[in-house]
Amino acid sequence: MTLPLSRIKVLDVSQIMAGPFCCMLLGDMGADVIKVETPGIGDQTRRSMGFRLKGADSGGFLALNRNKRSVEIDLKNPAGLEAFYALVKDADVLVENNRPGVAARLKIDHATLRKINPRLVYASISGFGQTGPWAKRPGLDLIAQAMTGVMSVMGHPGQEPVKSSVPLADLGAGLFAAYGILSALIGRDITGEGQLVDASLFETALGLSVWESAEYWGTGELPVPIGSANRMSAPYQAVKAADRHFVIGAANPKLWTALCGVVGRDDLVQDPRFIDNVLRIRNREALIAELEREFARRSADEWVDALLAAGVPAAPIYNYAEALASEQAVAREMVLKIQHPVEGETRALGFPVKLGGTPQRVRHPAPLLGQHTDEILGEIGLTQDRIEALRRAGAFGPARTDAAATA
Repeated sequence: MTLPLSRIKVLDVSQIMAGPFCCMLLGDMGADVIKVETPGIGDQTRRSMGFRLKGADSGGFLALNRNKRSVEIDLKNPAGLEAFYALVKDADVLVENNRPGVAARLKIDHATLRKINPRLVYASISGFGQTGPWAKRPGLDLIAQAMTGVMSVMGHPGQEPVKSSVPLADLGAGLFAAYGILSALIGRDITGEGQLVDASLFETALGLSVWESAEYWGTGELPVPIGSANRMSAPYQAVKAADRHFVIGAANPKLWTALCGVVGRDDLVQDPRFIDNVLRIRNREALIAELEREFARRSADEWVDALLAAGVPAAPIYNYAEALASEQAVAREMVLKIQHPVEGETRALGFPVKLGGTPQRVRHPAPLLGQHTDEILGEIGLTQDRIEALRRAGAFGPARTDAAATA
């Protein structure tokens, strides 16, 4: 079956996380994603991000680059630029995540490429965006979390600063960029022209701070760390049972009343400290202390079962081994087995959004560096003689002749 983005060609000129994640999402929906990499080096993530299995590429690279093909092009070489511009002519999307100014020095910036292909949707992902006084600062997920207030509300009161271990600025920027790209592609159907999509880690982390900004503007008080609790309702957090913690979410009066019934504390419903959600938030510490006295009588699993039977949201707290092996993850195919030409069978996270009519599939494992160079250049009309001439001029890396590269 034809996937919805099967007619879209994407040039992935990005590396590390935000850009590659964005392009992988587009590739999962059927786009032909061509990863443009520096000869002999490639995406930094190939060598520097995390563990390795059998081959030279890291587990981090394998996790972020399925459904792509790789071409080696030296963008600092005139012959390489010639080949790159040939790719741009019939591309629909380009994604880059250089620091602002670098793309212009390489002559692959939006202003340059729109002259070659006015229909190109050009997405730039950077630390702070293409404009503003911080635009040329280095951008990392850690820095975005620090400078947007996110780290100021993470963890528990009185603890040293912590960040979200899940890189929400990096991954979120990839998601927002994909959203902007798809919007620009739809807009192109109206105007006939592409446009610049400008996404940043800073605006992503700030843009996700919905509750925190609302609290600050609404009360005039700075949001503070509250552990696992919720700013807008209580009880809605981790609580301790006899053996371990679990989570509850009694976010409305009906659920609060049901929770009190399950723990045998109907008196709490009329307690003046907890009579409505505003007071339960204000008196959260006292509320949780009352509940945990009751939760200490039984195990977490027993409480979760009892609460779910009463319609109250509750759940155990899983580690990743438990989550990935859970019956729900299995039923929803959230662990994929992918055959790689060097690694053999590898596992990867499944597709987080399912399409009912045209289900996604893994068409390509994460590519080897330069694996598809000649194949891709041949598709845009370069003859083998011309490819070899450009290769002799330093445009590409060496031809890939090993069995693994052609698998």
